[in-house]
Amino acid sequence: MHSFPLPIAVCAVVGEVLTGSHAALEALFETAGVPGPPPDLPHHSKWKTWLKRASNDPNVDSLRILGNLIEEFMDLPPKADSFAGEEVLERYRAQRARLVAVLEENGLRYYRGGRVLPNGVPPPHEQAICATPRNEPQKPTAIEELLQVIIRGLPRAIHPLAHRRKDARSLSFDREYDIQDLLHSHLRPWIADIRAEEFTPSYAGSSTRMDFLLPTHKLVIETKLVRDQAHASRIGNELIIDIEHYRRHPECDRLWCVVYDPDLLITNPSGIVSDLEGRRSTPDGTISVRVFVLSG
Repeated sequence: MHSFPLPIAVCAVVGEVLTGSHAALEALFETAGVPGPPPDLPHHSKWKTWLKRASNDPNVDSLRILGNLIEEFMDLPPKADSFAGEEVLERYRAQRARLVAVLEENGLRYYRGGRVLPNGVPPPHEQAICATPRNEPQKPTAIEELLQVIIRGLPRAIHPLAHRRKDARSLSFDREYDIQDLLHSHLRPWIADIRAEEFTPSYAGSSTRMDFLLPTHKLVIETKLVRDQAHASRIGNELIIDIEHYRRHPECDRLWCVVYDPDLLITNPSGIVSDLEGRRSTPDGTISVRVFVLSG
């Protein structure tokens, strides 16, 4: 683990080159593994302060989270035909060169794929040659830890598939089935028994199909894709109905709701989480609910 404080100059440049709304950047930092909560500061100083604070924590792998944060920026330049043209590309190249320079000035180097290493440490392909079993990534010790990594990482998993290299067909993620298939593919190497689209017991005269039941863990994963503003306003009510359905299923003790909101149409995502998460009991049954609202 590389748990040494990052220089403030590195944190400052990272905070300047990463662009987006507060919600989008908070989601990026959370997905990258930066511990929260975010500091209550203006946009121009919030990100460098958050990264610097995290890197001062001896329990945080500062180079891993730095690599996670800048991987997309470093590896995927903007497409000239989708922006203002060559001017945007030139600005991107200048920002990237500035980030590379500040890393080098502080004894660090970026490698494709989100790896930041101190100068003098062998690059990733050389490390792989001499790796021993103790250097290999360890399997999460609990199903909850595994699911959190997979679920919170979905936006990052989507990006290289939706923005593929030249002459490769990009994949779209504009339907709930697209999100479900991606999630399913990430779960299969880890979990043997995954049951898709099993019916729930009837509630209010109707039943529904659950997305994924993990019977060994008595856990259901339900996915939602926010389609438009009207749908965003209904998400909370849809999840309430889902909770009532799943509470009646004999093999469901836990429900994890994954809401993918790529266009940030949900106005109060933290409100949905706080309203619905927790243990919910009625005479019909008890269920423990977790909610994840992910942005693109």
